[in-house]
Amino acid sequence: MAVIGWVGLGHMGGPMAAHLVEAGHEVVGFDVDAGMAEYAAATGVHVVADAATAARDADAVFTSLPRSEHSRDVLIGGEAGRVGLFDVVRRDALVLDTSTVDVATSRACHDAAEARGIRFVDAPVSGGIAGAQAGTLTFMLGGEEAATGDAARLVGPMAGHVFTVGGPTMGIAAKLANNLMLFITLQASSEGARLADALGLDPQVFHDLATVSSGDSWPLRTWYPVPGVVETSPANRNFAATFTTRLAEKDLSYALAAGEEAGLDLAGGRLAMDRFAQLIDEGYGDLDCSLVVKYVGRDGRTPGFDPEG
Repeated sequence: MAVIGWVGLGHMGGPMAAHLVEAGHEVVGFDVDAGMAEYAAATGVHVVADAATAARDADAVFTSLPRSEHSRDVLIGGEAGRVGLFDVVRRDALVLDTSTVDVATSRACHDAAEARGIRFVDAPVSGGIAGAQAGTLTFMLGGEEAATGDAARLVGPMAGHVFTVGGPTMGIAAKLANNLMLFITLQASSEGARLADALGLDPQVFHDLATVSSGDSWPLRTWYPVPGVVETSPANRNFAATFTTRLAEKDLSYALAAGEEAGLDLAGGRLAMDRFAQLIDEGYGDLDCSLVVKYVGRDGRTPGFDPEG
């Protein structure tokens, strides 16, 4: 069993670290949020006072952070001489960033790690909070072959599926393309659900029909935006977040930037981005991204959502 350093014990990182504890690893963790750190400690994570202490003596180090700038700061270091984890970890350690970042940040982390002789894998995940809690996440691993091979074995207790997708930055490339598809199909399932309702179809019947027909998608099966149809739908809980609009907007902005760099016209992605931006402007950035369904109705209303709730 290994000593694992973990930086970022939030809604994703905390449950993931707990699965490694359950698998018999010693997990030493840090989070800037005292409440999240306390929750992780209750699952068996040994919580320490700073990121460097969590990483210094570890065989492998995981980071699970909100945005690109956080990954750069924690791993590479920041202004005013802030030391990054690449300058702290042992030379034989394996570092995995499970965060969703932009391609440029992933490349910068790979370059910084290589310059210091550190093995680094971009290791974003799909499956959300529910997948993190259940240990069924999909891991997408990018990096040198030996490093991704070791990473694939290490992430097993947290994963339902593990894909080694190529060299440096290929993990994050897969995640951004996947999330682009997710948010476009979220819009499609929202429009289809509201159209079915407007035409008088029973929501449960239509959902069951569509999930075995050509309209099927992950958002349709998991986030169907009508209360009382799918247990996991945020519509059952006034759109309390399983994946916040702010995070969706962040991920999609990285995908659109990658598309722009590649000379692509990602029209569906731009529409989804406009809807997320509108939700944020209206003060709903911390609610679930599936609340975009409210814009399908011209009156801005949708079943299951009470703005005062």
